[in-house]
Amino acid sequence: MSNWAQKMNKIHFKVVWNTSKKRIKELKTIFVSGTAGSGKSLLTSKLLEHYTNSGVFAAVLNLDPGVESMPYTCDVDVRDYVDYVSIMQQYDLGPNGALVMANDLIASKIDEIQNDVNKVNPDYLIVDTPGQIELFAYRSSGRFIIENLTSEEKTSIFLFDGSLITSPVNFVSIALLASSIRLRLNLPSINVLTKTDIIRDKLKEILQWTTSLSTLENAIAKEVDGDTYALTSNILRGLNLSGFAQGLIPISNTTGDGFINLEGALSRILNLGEEVEDWWYQKLLLKLHHLLQT
Repeated sequence: MSNWAQKMNKIHFKVVWNTSKKRIKELKTIFVSGTAGSGKSLLTSKLLEHYTNSGVFAAVLNLDPGVESMPYTCDVDVRDYVDYVSIMQQYDLGPNGALVMANDLIASKIDEIQNDVNKVNPDYLIVDTPGQIELFAYRSSGRFIIENLTSEEKTSIFLFDGSLITSPVNFVSIALLASSIRLRLNLPSINVLTKTDIIRDKLKEILQWTTSLSTLENAIAKEVDGDTYALTSNILRGLNLSGFAQGLIPISNTTGDGFINLEGALSRILNLGEEVEDWWYQKLLLKLHHLLQT
């Protein structure tokens, strides 16, 4: 049997197995995370648009109970299960305390959320995480949601806010945060540099920092000295930025620059390197083949 035939049989088995569990599709889940204001919701909307234009059925799960408006139509929304304002009033909590309680309550609704995702039955589920990253990444409820949301493949996108990393020390700080988030979420991670359209004059320099440890250290030395320089240098060596850099993908949610590279990185993790269109087309052929055999 050829390698192609073996691969087809393997996928065919997975389709049949999923159908027996009343799931028609192999769900791929993408968690979008990053600091507040880094562009998570906008990237979510652009990913949704990209997959839709590629002929793939994508859906969005909003995990932010405090968000007031979103640049996309939400398919599954945690605000339908948890009322952030009511929690604040009922328990006499401030905004931050109410958000903490709301996010913990969301975890208790995971079965209902999963049922609603199954009803939508998308190929791709894009999860827009809370604006305050610590609510999702550093509380046990966030990890619980990741582990208990059923999906054949999962990955995380972490957003480096371009407007925050124009200085080398800030760049290292966000890189440290990205590594911490990856450790907490325990998912394959893709690092994305956003807002490249507004930092064009600094973009080349920032990308040089990601490919040359010595260039970044020299830039840090020009900005700080003493204990701050020693601390930053030690963090750098611990992060091993020479390897990390290759995963930083510059994009612009406004112009669409870089989205081809981002989609390629997602496909390598979620679809074993196949392009979205090829993966979707092969899956369709397999389903037709299965129908003809029954």
